[in-house]
Amino acid sequence: MLALGIMGSPRKKGNTDFLLSSFMNEVEKAGVRTHIIEVAKKNIMPCMEYSVCEKKGTCPIEDDMNEIYPLLREADIIVLATPIFFYNTPAQTKALIDRSQTLWARKYRLNLTDPGRKNRRGFLLALGATKGANLFEGMKLTAKYFFDAVGAGFEGSLTYRRIEKRGDMEAHPTAAVEVREAAGNILRPYLTRKKILFACRENACRSQMSSAFAGYIAGDRIDAFNGGSTPVDAINPLMIEVMHEKGIDMAFRTPKTIEQAISKEKPDIIITMGCGEECPFVPGARIENWDIPDPAGKSIEFMRNVRDEIEKKVIELNDQL
Repeated sequence: MLALGIMGSPRKKGNTDFLLSSFMNEVEKAGVRTHIIEVAKKNIMPCMEYSVCEKKGTCPIEDDMNEIYPLLREADIIVLATPIFFYNTPAQTKALIDRSQTLWARKYRLNLTDPGRKNRRGFLLALGATKGANLFEGMKLTAKYFFDAVGAGFEGSLTYRRIEKRGDMEAHPTAAVEVREAAGNILRPYLTRKKILFACRENACRSQMSSAFAGYIAGDRIDAFNGGSTPVDAINPLMIEVMHEKGIDMAFRTPKTIEQAISKEKPDIIITMGCGEECPFVPGARIENWDIPDPAGKSIEFMRNVRDEIEKKVIELNDQL
């Protein structure tokens, strides 16, 4: 499980940084892996309206968004933290938000569903220097549509007025309790999920499809991740095609080793599909083998049959849990 923080302030070690760090610290106390994107340190060009994303679901601009898209897809929780600049977020963070049009287009133009969409949650942390009644209204609307674009339900917000000088957030009388309660509330549904590693050799077809179906069908009960004993450089394009036939989006995925996968998450269950004796032993984890043939190098019809068999097995697994 990953909680992703987006630090939207260009100011180093300021009030926004303190607020986001406090939230993420509470998340880490629950044993959840976290990662923070410091937007001001990234090279993110503004959207140029090339409209390529509307047709192909990809952005032609080459910059740091290429490393951010996979994180947005991997995350179970996305926390957007920002100061208020003219009723909205600073320009650097607005560029990231605008470039999420690529993810919006994959859902609403190409009719593909990110497997994590049903269970991903978004939360807004915002602060401003003034006391106006409408100070956060523009930002809340932007956050709502940003979270929809990246496939996250908008769970709510914590907002703070009259925060301007360094240390104002740290000295706030109720923030610590409010952050603790908000983090606990958003985490609660995730903490009872079974952590399941799906493993095969190349991490290009079978384990990728299995984890995607697990997230799509049973993301409220399964925290699914995947790896390969000898991963290849890229996921199989035929696999992407047959999953698209099911309406499931496999974009922004890269094969990784089993060791990389379990270095971040310790599984309760390991489901293998051909990695054999190369699969590592994880103390306490139950190991189950699915007898599913390797579709690499086979026809698209063979890939479809493998896909359908995996979907059936994931449904059975969910029923067992």
